Amino acid sequence: MTKEKNNQPPTPASQSDFIVEPEEKMPNPTKLKKIKAGPDCFSRLFGLAGIIICVILIVAFLMGLKYSILFLPVVEESNEVVVVIPEGIDPGRIGELLEKAKVIKSAQAFVWTIKAKSRIDGQPVILKAGEMALNPAQPVWKVVNSLVHGNYKLYPFTVPEGRNIFEIAQTIETQGLGSATEFLKLCHDQNFIRSLGFEGSSLEGYLFPETYNFPKGIPLKTVIKTMTDTFLKVWQKYEIAAQSNVLTRHQLVTLASIVEKETGVPHERSLIAGLFINRLDRGMKLQTDPTVIYGLLPSFNGDLTRQNLASPTPYNTYIINGLPPGPITNPGEAALAAAIRPDIIHPYLYFVAKNDGTHYFSRTLTEHNRMVNQYQRNRRSR
Repeated sequence: MTKEKNNQPPTPASQSDFIVEPEEKMPNPTKLKKIKAGPDCFSRLFGLAGIIICVILIVAFLMGLKYSILFLPVVEESNEVVVVIPEGIDPGRIGELLEKAKVIKSAQAFVWTIKAKSRIDGQPVILKAGEMALNPAQPVWKVVNSLVHGNYKLYPFTVPEGRNIFEIAQTIETQGLGSATEFLKLCHDQNFIRSLGFEGSSLEGYLFPETYNFPKGIPLKTVIKTMTDTFLKVWQKYEIAAQSNVLTRHQLVTLASIVEKETGVPHERSLIAGLFINRLDRGMKLQTDPTVIYGLLPSFNGDLTRQNLASPTPYNTYIINGLPPGPITNPGEAALAAAIRPDIIHPYLYFVAKNDGTHYFSRTLTEHNRMVNQYQRNRRSR
């Protein structure tokens, strides 16, 4: 029995008794390395780096945009904003004044611009002080340039034709450009007169009538030099023609000043200049009232009397021979041109006012006296 049992073949095991698992395959280390260094991994790394770079660029852009806006104009349309820049203050303080006046957006941007300009130019940036006329429609660098060059607020100053130095001095003081006394002192300063290229006892005749533009606080010497420089510029146009004249420049300006006071009618200027030349050529006294009045200044009260006509002064052409010693006013260009190119074709020696702004010209004293009686009688009858 025992042998039979031992000889019996083993009963096959049922599949339900146990499960034989397949042999687990270990990953290949070489393949793992290849997976880690594969293109997908690099893509992820590049993507992350790209995101970081984009964030940095966006932040930089936003920061740059923020600060670049500070350098842009405050407004689009041009207009004038007047800002007083005190003497000796630093750029930071100037920037604050400009920002407060809404000329610029940022005082700091103003300072940065000055530093950048200094590095580019290789020298310190010097800003002018004074009353400045600035434009908030300009970027910061243009505002800086305006202060460097001195874009001052300008005020018109008009000298009409026929004004003398006493009248101009009063206008100088009235408009706040300086003292009338100081102005007259400079106009009679011989050293100053010579430094400007003129001669004579004063600058009368050479303060050219024109509308000028001056800033507040401008030195009176600069005002005067501007006016005399304008005269010299106009004179250059007639200098060649004047050289053929027997009269000197000073004498021609003196004659022009008399013409300026005698008439405001354009076509009469050359006639009156020629009339005075005719009298000078004949050795006749000029006998012109404006010269007498000038000799009485600055105390003349406006009423010319017979006693005034008989009062001896260097400018009384009823007494002296020839031209007075200098101009009696500051003539305009038209009067200068008339004195340089007088009308001597007509042999006129006399003229009288017709009470309408024009004059009657005569060749003889008899004719002149008749016209004087006529127009004076008409004036008294009115």
